[in-house]
Amino acid sequence: MTTIVPTLMTGSGQRTLVPTTMTASNTFVYKPGTGQILMLRNATAGALTPILDGVGGTTVPVAGIGNVSVAAGFNAAPLLPPQPLQSRSTRLARSCRALST
Repeated sequence: MTTIVPTLMTGSGQRTLVPTTMTASNTFVYKPGTGQILMLRNATAGALTPILDGVGGTTVPVAGIGNVSVAAGFNAAPLLPPQPLQSRSTRLARSCRALST
């Protein structure tokens, strides 16, 4: 299990982000009020689906509903593999063809 190094975004000036190669199980310690941001980037050839889960989270009380289970975590949107860059001229040519048909 790899611990993701937090980068605090408080104050002014540039920040150096420390990339972490994700494994099957990673830990990110969230500290409210510190301005932390979690950025995920997929550099693999396939889609990845991160699951965000708090430590020991089981249920959360919701007004009008009762207790809601959060034990399975939150499935975030899949991170798709990177797409090859296209030149502006290629995109423009495709747009012009689409408009002319």
